[in-house]
Amino acid sequence: MPATGAAQWIIGHRGASHDAPENTVTAFQEAWRQSADGVEGDFYFTLDKQIVCIHDHDTQRTAGKKLDVAGSTLAQLRQLEVGGWKAAKYAGEPIPTLQDVLQCVPTKKRLVIELKTGPAIVPLLKRELDQFQRANKEAMSWDQLLIISFDADTVARAKRELPQIKAHWLTGYQQDKTNGPWHPTAAEISRQLRDCHADGLGTQANRDVVTAEFIDQLRQQGLKEFHVWTVDDVEDAAYFRDLGAMAITTNRPGYLRQSLQLQ
Repeated sequence: MPATGAAQWIIGHRGASHDAPENTVTAFQEAWRQSADGVEGDFYFTLDKQIVCIHDHDTQRTAGKKLDVAGSTLAQLRQLEVGGWKAAKYAGEPIPTLQDVLQCVPTKKRLVIELKTGPAIVPLLKRELDQFQRANKEAMSWDQLLIISFDADTVARAKRELPQIKAHWLTGYQQDKTNGPWHPTAAEISRQLRDCHADGLGTQANRDVVTAEFIDQLRQQGLKEFHVWTVDDVEDAAYFRDLGAMAITTNRPGYLRQSLQLQ
């Protein structure tokens, strides 16, 4: 774990998505311009088994035309543009493939790969990563990558088929009722992490739940590392930094980095 008071990575959520259209190469490049340590992108696979970078299961929100990603070919998806909704200057931005995203990751920067489907995407991911490594000798080391998913079975398969790449299980929190207990509890999280062989936890940035005591409980039960999402407020970022988060995911990487340095 990093020392208290020093966040290890600032990660651009879907790129620098406050400033550029999310999950596009432009958004990732903007994150690098803002000195992000890494970027996070969301990935589905298409009807013809190609991995593409998009958050939703369909294209309505970002393209203005509804195609189901899993029911469409890459060629069909490439006919859409997903930048104009953000600003006119971004009109024409295509949905990137995983290969497009990998190609834009600079040396020593990091890519957080959120798998938005079930375990069936994992062998496709392995194929794509192997293809990239063959075509780009020594372009990227495995420790530049982090796989994340809310689906524990997907994490488990990733650890079986890509054991050299770290994987975090993701969770948000729900309160049973007003002032009732929050779930999952530290014990429930620890059990899930063990069951899917995750290397760590990706936790929602909920300060009502994620306290020093909560993190201590997780560490006592074997937690080695955790990251938090999605944090744009400087006070919140400082709070999670001081809890020892290995990474803070934000829509505003440049702003957050500069603000934390000024503290």
